[in-house]
Amino acid sequence: MTATAVPVSRTQVKPDSTATADRASELIAAMTALPEGHPSRPALRDQAIEAWLPLARHLANRYAGRGEPFDDLQQVAVMGLIKAVDRFDAERGFEFAGFAIPTIVGELKRHFRDRTWSIRVPRRLQELRLSITAANSTLHHTLGRSPTVADIATHLEISEEEVLEGLEGARAYNSTSLSTPANAEGSMTLGDTLGEEDYGFALAEMRLALGPAMASLDEREQKIVSLRFYGNLTQTEIADQVGISQMHVSRLLTKALAKLRRQIDGVAA
Repeated sequence: MTATAVPVSRTQVKPDSTATADRASELIAAMTALPEGHPSRPALRDQAIEAWLPLARHLANRYAGRGEPFDDLQQVAVMGLIKAVDRFDAERGFEFAGFAIPTIVGELKRHFRDRTWSIRVPRRLQELRLSITAANSTLHHTLGRSPTVADIATHLEISEEEVLEGLEGARAYNSTSLSTPANAEGSMTLGDTLGEEDYGFALAEMRLALGPAMASLDEREQKIVSLRFYGNLTQTEIADQVGISQMHVSRLLTKALAKLRRQIDGVAA
């Protein structure tokens, strides 16, 4: 997005020292007067950015206290300043401050739009939230009461469903910690109220399916499975009881379990 230059007064430019502001403007003018690739241009660019840093900090300070660390806001503002220095075209006849201010402010607003939501939502909902907030403030003043969903919809010329969607999307801006107390005593947190998967249901379904599946085995296979998983006997102990070798027990057990799995999977399907 290209920033539009705006007229500014000298009092809008920080720092307030006229000499410092004049020096910053001179550096920008000297840099832009040089052609791209000139060996002196990089040094002048760095000096110009450093000279205009007070402006970036001043604009970042306007957005302090909105839930974002001030150091982060300063970094975003400096990024905007760098973009302004690199994109500034002196031939258009604007002062640098008039171009830099909307560029830096645009970066700050974009930061709040794209980086501060707890849950990422479509840009359409982000912009809708801002429109609803502005409409709510305007209507509250003109109507002398809290506006209804219908009032906001009429004011914005959108449907009530869209207003409700925007209000719901606005809830994603801030999140609540799962450690937040959920009762007056503080003995329960919000996380304690969340449901979780109950594996008992799956176990109960498995037991119901196991009966018919076991009936599909022959008598010896049923005995081997029962001794192994209900009697907790080893294959050697099972071989002694059944009267066959341990290797034969292993083959029969593998075959029986494959039958059970096919039967149970068939029931689940």
